[in-house]
Amino acid sequence: MGDDKKDRRLAPKKASLPCRSLITHHPSRTLALLQGLRFIDSFFPSGGYAFSSGLEAAVQGGAVRDAEDARCYVTDLLRNGLGRREAVAVGAAQGAGAVGVVQPALDADRELETMKTGRESRLASRQMGRHLMRVAGGPDSAPVLQAFLGWVEERKTPGHLPVSLGLTLGALGWMKEDAIAAYLYQTSTGLVSAALKLLPIGQRQGQWLLESWLPLIADLSREAASRTEMSAWVPIQDIHAMRHASLTTRLFRS
Repeated sequence: MGDDKKDRRLAPKKASLPCRSLITHHPSRTLALLQGLRFIDSFFPSGGYAFSSGLEAAVQGGAVRDAEDARCYVTDLLRNGLGRREAVAVGAAQGAGAVGVVQPALDADRELETMKTGRESRLASRQMGRHLMRVAGGPDSAPVLQAFLGWVEERKTPGHLPVSLGLTLGALGWMKEDAIAAYLYQTSTGLVSAALKLLPIGQRQGQWLLESWLPLIADLSREAASRTEMSAWVPIQDIHAMRHASLTTRLFRS
């Protein structure tokens, strides 16, 4: 018995495997999906939780009073605003990321800048896009992401969130329609999160809101994937977004 213990003590220990060798190889599509999902997850530190996209002003002004009002308000915003303007910008940037050419993303970024009429909305979009690019455009990222980050950091382009996200997902291998859907879904979840804080609704109603928008998001993503021109007509939402800066009390920055 004693000899057995001594032999075990003297036996050479098995060398531990380096962490890199423990990483399994995933199919490229699965890995691309996982890499992209972290940028639209609420855990990602883009600062989106601080913005309501004018919903707070709409609630204080009495335009949105309950879950049904919120559903109608956001449905109009998606159909006539985000789905025709930001979604097209995401698509243009996705194409740029997919082929590794930064210029189409710069063009889309500057066009989007001219079309966002509210100052708070512009600043919010820039801030969230800048935060995203500082993570996505790191030293080991695709050259097109590093190039766009350089333009953003030098203040030569605004770096709006739709463009930053579209470019990143395109560089990761996401398809255009999927990238657009991801942006619209991310924005919708942000609006649900804001509604839960601003309205007397619970988590189940929040999920009902999100579910009610999913078919619309799918349709808008498919349509926007084939468009090249941005347009929008959401005057009510734009007015509330601009009024937000003058609110006496505020939970959100936009």
